Amino acid sequence: MIPTLHHPKILPSPRADARGLGLRVVMVDEELPYPPTSGKRVRTLNLTLRMARRHQITYVCHRNADPREVRRAAIYFAEHGIAPVVVDHLVPRKSGPAFYLRLAANLASPLPYSVASHRSAAMRKALRELAANETIDLWHCEWTPYAQSLKGIGSLFQAGSHRNGKKTVSQLPEKDFRPLVVMAHNVESLIWQRYCETEPNLLKRWYLKQQWRKFRRFERRTFALADRVVAVSDQDGDRMVREFGTPRPDVVDNGVDTTYFRPMEVEREPAQILFLGSLDWRPNLDAVTVLLNEIFPKVRAVEPSAHLSVVGRNPPVWLDQQIQEHAGVTLHANVMDVRPYLARCGMLAVPLRIGGGSRLKILEALACETPVVSTRIGAEGLHLESGQHLQVTEGLQDMPDALIRCIRNPQWVQAQARSGRQRVVERYDWDILADKLEQVWLSCVRK
Repeated sequence: MIPTLHHPKILPSPRADARGLGLRVVMVDEELPYPPTSGKRVRTLNLTLRMARRHQITYVCHRNADPREVRRAAIYFAEHGIAPVVVDHLVPRKSGPAFYLRLAANLASPLPYSVASHRSAAMRKALRELAANETIDLWHCEWTPYAQSLKGIGSLFQAGSHRNGKKTVSQLPEKDFRPLVVMAHNVESLIWQRYCETEPNLLKRWYLKQQWRKFRRFERRTFALADRVVAVSDQDGDRMVREFGTPRPDVVDNGVDTTYFRPMEVEREPAQILFLGSLDWRPNLDAVTVLLNEIFPKVRAVEPSAHLSVVGRNPPVWLDQQIQEHAGVTLHANVMDVRPYLARCGMLAVPLRIGGGSRLKILEALACETPVVSTRIGAEGLHLESGQHLQVTEGLQDMPDALIRCIRNPQWVQAQARSGRQRVVERYDWDILADKLEQVWLSCVRK
């Protein structure tokens, strides 16, 4: 059964409790991040599992869209010493006539759609019950839009008087407040800015500009509310300081499991180009569309043996149809293991022009010693050098030539990929990054 909110309870992690360690932390998120089928889920799951070995974590979230998935995820979390509290509320789908009606209605809201659509009374109730009845050392918001659900919860911690054996909610002095950490997987306003700048339709561009402005205001307020803000790259951290006045944001980079993603004894196909990413995320859909219609045809005109494999979850029907119309292109949807594709291809293509944060797929590729060709936006946020670890083009117009050079010089780019794996192992292993996140948590509580 799915854990519900009738009796929300912070349960000790067996491993953390056995070692006499552990903060009591409530993590708040959109869903249980299992299985790890998207970049956000990969990051969240890997860091949370490692933190649960040292601290006592309760994971509060909305219900996953797939009932079978949420059951498996709840069991998986419980087996790893994490107490899942699943709020019985489903975030609205981003499709159908009702979705467009909600978009129109959002014009009257001060909140961005991505924030307003994730609000629920059930989530607020769950968090209030935990605040009133449990000992909590730290609140951790795992995705910026969910900070709205925590607004005002700080005044409820360990409330004063008792009634029928339970604490009642009351205002507490400042010393009784518990700190809040906000994890910013992206500077969301930057993504909306790039949506706006790349949208050719005037009406859509006007709407996206409203969302961009709303997210700027929301992020400014949210980052000011938090005790600590965690960015996923130095560039995002610098942007928070510059645009929002965030004092000293911490940086915990995106990472990779370097024991799982590693070189395989498989012969590469130099003319095989791989696109890898979630195909229900707009920046990836924009990138793969440009790759199909503008970049790959130019490569194939020069190198007729070139082949493009598109690998990702939940591709829309229109993308499947579009791929079928292109010669030399194959779609592999919802695969169980991406490593064989990374092992066989000649290179990973990352033609992003929209996005923020940093790309886990680049780290996974380099961990497998797979050569990478990326735009500057695709590679931003990563401490990797063009020409030493990967190939970086300034824009999309330079990518066909870069891909052709890689096809013709496989040993050259393979040497870069080997150097890239060395950098990834040294800097981007999840164990190293979990240590950084733990220091953020501990420094908040020790204030």
